[in-house]
Amino acid sequence: MTRTSAPVDAPVTGGWEGLVTTALLGTDRRTPPGTTPGRDAPVALLDAAAVETVRRRAGLRPARASQRPRPAPEDERPPLPAAAARRLAMLLADRPGASGGGRRGTAPDLMELLPQWLAAANARGFAPPPQVLPALLDAARGRTDLRPAALEFAGPRALWLARLNPEWRFALRAAPGGGAAPPPAADDDRTRQVWQEGLFAERVALLSALRSREPAAARELLATTWATERAEDRLMFLDSLRTGLSPDDEPFLEQALSDRSRNVRATAAELLSALPGSALAARMAVRAAACVAIDHTRSSRTAGTPPTPSIAVEAPHECDAEMERDGVVPKAPAGRGERSWWFGQLVEAAPLGTWSRRLGGRTPREIVALPVADDWQSELHAAWCRAAVRQQDAEWSRALLGEPSAPEAGGPGAVSLAERAKLLGTLGAAERAEWVAGFIATHGLSEAFQLLGVCAVPWAPPLGRAVVDALNIARDAGSYPWSFSGVMGLAERCLDPSESGRLDALLAVPDEPEDASPGAGGYWAEAFQRLVTTLRLRAAMIEELGGPESGTPA
Repeated sequence: MTRTSAPVDAPVTGGWEGLVTTALLGTDRRTPPGTTPGRDAPVALLDAAAVETVRRRAGLRPARASQRPRPAPEDERPPLPAAAARRLAMLLADRPGASGGGRRGTAPDLMELLPQWLAAANARGFAPPPQVLPALLDAARGRTDLRPAALEFAGPRALWLARLNPEWRFALRAAPGGGAAPPPAADDDRTRQVWQEGLFAERVALLSALRSREPAAARELLATTWATERAEDRLMFLDSLRTGLSPDDEPFLEQALSDRSRNVRATAAELLSALPGSALAARMAVRAAACVAIDHTRSSRTAGTPPTPSIAVEAPHECDAEMERDGVVPKAPAGRGERSWWFGQLVEAAPLGTWSRRLGGRTPREIVALPVADDWQSELHAAWCRAAVRQQDAEWSRALLGEPSAPEAGGPGAVSLAERAKLLGTLGAAERAEWVAGFIATHGLSEAFQLLGVCAVPWAPPLGRAVVDALNIARDAGSYPWSFSGVMGLAERCLDPSESGRLDALLAVPDEPEDASPGAGGYWAEAFQRLVTTLRLRAAMIEELGGPESGTPA
């Protein structure tokens, strides 16, 4: 015998809650009060809900009217030209989909052009049309790389909107005081109030803003509360001193070397080592020089010739307390020997001027060209690379980079393309572009993506020509086209728009060699058509904004 549950009446008490429960259980299991199971039960439930809704609304007391928001602030900047405003709306309407050069079709990726458009508009000081601000904030919410330029362009009205929509609250963290502008330089009371009472993000923003305009005042403000800050906060605040770093910061940083936090000590040591005249740099120079010397006893390969000078390395045998205080991390990472780990840190922190004095007055190029005994070359040169980047020493960077036609395994000093990219960052934009163009002319594009990423936009003519020529060579060779999608995407954003005329001859579908990838010709034709269309669109964008394009980082 099967046992079934009989329907029961919903309780009279409970009102709306009882009706909701009846609806969830179903009228077959529970019926509204005074109703029998059957076809009429659902109708009776809906009638009862309607009556209860009227009763609830009739008994609702009106709430106090909320305060109307203050009017949005005025934006005093000149408005966008009409054509540029239409272009911005078009860019924002193109929602992110497949991005980069790997997509098919000839239509430009408009969202990838938005950062350049924003940079150009900000350089010209235009204000956005109010109606595009919601879409602009939505775009910035989805892409953190857009936020600095988007918020600068959006101006004070975007912050007003952000206070009304929780999804845009990220904009309120961009400046102290929940989106307010940094306190004026003369408003010491307001600055101290934000520093002492503000949220952590507000304090970081305040310190960064103050450091950019008054480095000494920012350092003095940080010193007032340094002893009472949490270790993780001290680390973030200390990092702000990278902006405007100068010898005046040395006493404060020397004190931070005794901090109870290892990470704070390491950051202070790194900042001090970027000051070649600091006492820490001098201490590191003594330690590093004791590990490196010229060896004149190495035999020459040619009989009857004098010995070939080389560099001999004797890594430290211990990491003492003084080394540890100066930022040397005693514990080596997995897979690294302790002595080589300590040695690399000493050389990295020593002023690069140490080595000419220590190694017989030789120039950086001559030093880097010397052989290094006992397989220490990669460790020594890698440490010199890090030192050149930290100290922004262009002469040493050139020596370590070598000629762009050097074998891909590395120049005389660089041991990886990542290191070469960092070294290139210490050179001027024109020299950087010329070196990368030479690298591409020798080695092609397969290894050049990281190097192209550090070049100024738009690419200088020699670099642009080198990229287009290399793409053309790959196309004619029937190379696997999708392996060049990243470079093609970069070219769309970074190639000078004036180069579009040189690409017209590449728009036709080429004859495919027998060993070419299937469909490669069609892909190359589409990719070049998209590149030309994008370049012409970028040229139109700049013309609509009323001026030539300026160089910016990629």
